[in-house]
Amino acid sequence: MEQGLNKVYDPSVVEERLYKQWEENGYFKAEPDDKKEPFTIVIPPPNVTGQLHMGHALDETLQDILIRYKRMAGYSALWVPGTDHAGIATQIKVEEYLRENEGLTRYDLGREKFLERVWDWKKQYGDRIIKQLKTLGCSCDWSRERFTMDEGCSKAVREVFVNLYEKGLIYKGNRIINWCPKCATALSDAEVSYEEEQGHFWHIKYMLEDGSGHVVIATTRPETLLGDTAVAVHPDDERYKDIVGKNVILPLVNKPIPVIADEYVEMDFGTGVVKITPAHDPNDFEVGQRHNLEQIKVMNDDATINKFGGKYAGMDRYEARKQMVADLDELGLLVKIEEHNHNVGHCYRCNTTVEPLTSDQWFVKMKPLAEKAIEVVKDKTVQFVPDRFSKIYLNWMENVLDWCISRQLWWGHRIPAFYCEDCGEMVVSKEDVTVCPKCGGKMNQENDVLDTWFSSALWPFSTLGWPEKTKDLEYFYPTSVLVTGYDIIFFWVARMIFSGMEHMEKEPFKYVFLHGIVRDSQGRKMSKSLGNGIDPLEVIKEYGADALRFTLATGNSPGNDMRYYDERVKASRNFANKLWNAARFVLMNIKHTDTALPAESDLATEDKWILSKLDKLAKDVTENLDKFELGIAVQKLYDFIWDEYCDWYIELCKPRLQGDGAEAAGRVLSYVLSRTLELLHPFMPFITEEIWQSLPHDGETIMRANWFKGDKFSYPEDEENLEMIKGAIKAIRNARAEKNVPPSKKAKVYITTDKTDVFTAGAVFFEKLASASEVVVSAQETEIKDAVAVVSEGAKIAIPLGDLVNKEEEAARLNKERERLIGEIKRLDGKLGNPGFVAKAPEAVVAAEKAKKQMYQDMLDKVEEALKAL
Repeated sequence: MEQGLNKVYDPSVVEERLYKQWEENGYFKAEPDDKKEPFTIVIPPPNVTGQLHMGHALDETLQDILIRYKRMAGYSALWVPGTDHAGIATQIKVEEYLRENEGLTRYDLGREKFLERVWDWKKQYGDRIIKQLKTLGCSCDWSRERFTMDEGCSKAVREVFVNLYEKGLIYKGNRIINWCPKCATALSDAEVSYEEEQGHFWHIKYMLEDGSGHVVIATTRPETLLGDTAVAVHPDDERYKDIVGKNVILPLVNKPIPVIADEYVEMDFGTGVVKITPAHDPNDFEVGQRHNLEQIKVMNDDATINKFGGKYAGMDRYEARKQMVADLDELGLLVKIEEHNHNVGHCYRCNTTVEPLTSDQWFVKMKPLAEKAIEVVKDKTVQFVPDRFSKIYLNWMENVLDWCISRQLWWGHRIPAFYCEDCGEMVVSKEDVTVCPKCGGKMNQENDVLDTWFSSALWPFSTLGWPEKTKDLEYFYPTSVLVTGYDIIFFWVARMIFSGMEHMEKEPFKYVFLHGIVRDSQGRKMSKSLGNGIDPLEVIKEYGADALRFTLATGNSPGNDMRYYDERVKASRNFANKLWNAARFVLMNIKHTDTALPAESDLATEDKWILSKLDKLAKDVTENLDKFELGIAVQKLYDFIWDEYCDWYIELCKPRLQGDGAEAAGRVLSYVLSRTLELLHPFMPFITEEIWQSLPHDGETIMRANWFKGDKFSYPEDEENLEMIKGAIKAIRNARAEKNVPPSKKAKVYITTDKTDVFTAGAVFFEKLASASEVVVSAQETEIKDAVAVVSEGAKIAIPLGDLVNKEEEAARLNKERERLIGEIKRLDGKLGNPGFVAKAPEAVVAAEKAKKQMYQDMLDKVEEALKAL
């Protein structure tokens, strides 16, 4: 047993020392063990060059709580750590650094040299976030740390790509994709975030080639008309039956394009005529495929107009829009401009407006893969917590489009497709191919890399050794729970589920435990632009990791956002201090060094009460943790420690600690504190270990202590008796507080009850905790003149008024308060009786003044009652 505890708890000294000890002793390690059940979590890999933010802190705290709990509950609990290469994010950072510090672009360096610089960057910053996770107290098995571009994960990526390609589930095609002009790469649908924007509908005349009239179309992107290859109407639209098959003249380009009929067109929207631009709109692309229309792409990769744009070539898309609208107006072809709010797609990385355009890209065919991924959620093989998110997942999966997986970047997993310089043969292979199998010519690898999420989708099994059939994979897969934010269900969760079903023929995890985002105290999302981000490392520096973890767990309910308040972290630090001071009190009052409880015959009512309460707490916390109700579990721990253990049990024990019952009281104090520390340990690992080590304990570390599940103590009668005594003490305290009687002023207490034995045995508690000078317990009511009467469960209590207050002084005080309240009510009556105030003041202000008047009236009623009683 360690000696004592310092007077003040200093997390900065304790946390680093303990973490080092845990790591050096291998307490975080997990191995396959046939005698134990596995419990596995794979960390959502943070960006390798990233920095810990409050979202990570929440995510990692929740995972660590579950891992520490299961480890203590006897599972072989593995938490696999690792980082993500984060294609776009990392490449952009390195490119920015080169531009700002060396005046270079990636093209100046060339692919090979640029990638060397990215790997150097990864070496320099790659372990920063890992160190930060350790500061938070994460008990990952660091011997198994992975990186999405390490040798094993890269092998898994190639294996999956080739397998899917050979099954016809990966293909290369010219299709419409989301293009980010700033990042200069394709994006998958999940990487586009939509925001409502104020835009316009430009109504434009398209003249019929035969001179018989015109049609009017409305567009939000007039610059794309340069790529129109048809206009379309609905086949059942009587208004336009006569013009189907005719041509219209494409404005500004002056070339004829056909009028086609297609059911895609909504007859009752706008004029019922739409322009068809197959190269720049996903719906138009489908129409174009059905009608065999030409695709004319009118934009370059940087969103400037290309050579097909005639006089607008070289202009930025918005500059071209402005010029084209002016030209249409001049030609008399602009009918009107209408205000229009619509959803506009933005790149999730840089927030640039995304341009839909056709491009040669690689795709995953999603429909066949989605089937099993839908089935396992429907039949509850994979369960979402909370369940409402399963509907969102299923809706997305049932309507999923093919996944564009190629990215025009250099940093990432290069697509394993090889092209012959001479004959154009393409080979997709797990190994590099340098010689063409067809003509013997030189082969070059595809320039594009895979979407970052392609490798992340394999994370639950690639990190355990797949495609090799390892012992780890056999024992720890499927993993137990995935803990992540609801904002990446489509990016990541869905893709892991279909990948697990396809490549392992088994779901990747049993539960998806979703949390919301951490917002600021005003409910706003934390962002650089608002400058409202809170650095978790600064919070840890000031208050300690335990205080931050406790705060994040306290505010958590599955699937809901939470607000961060500095006051809450201060409250968590105060809780840690309360716990520390309680432990110091216990240590000063015990002499035993073993962990045994006293014989049952030596247990007092208050001991049996606290042991029963502890038992219930253990059962509740275990049940809450198993249901992922971490916020409820931690609130119960807080209430038990602060209220029942510190404010009641310690106080109830104090009289015995000075006499014969000291040994028994000390043993129960120490036992209950140790078990409670073990239940609290997953939430506040550092302070619980430090205190636990100083108390009598079995084993090397609290981390490996056996989880206390309850079902050991049950003393319902003693519990009920002590609750009665507590109720009576609270009633007396409230009565004294109402009369502003200081605790130092003692008063005689008369208790009438049919539980005389209970209240007689508890008399000492009334003296200690209810400022009683003497306690008279009887079954018959004693008539006492001028007494304050209170009622609690099982008892009627009377306290002579003269013992509590000086009548003259109290009457004077009450009269003074009465005059003050009458004055306030009079003032408010005047205000509320003023028609000018009621008419002009905001409704909320008038309501507040009325509420204030009611409050003063209630206070006056109480004062008059008290005067009457005097």
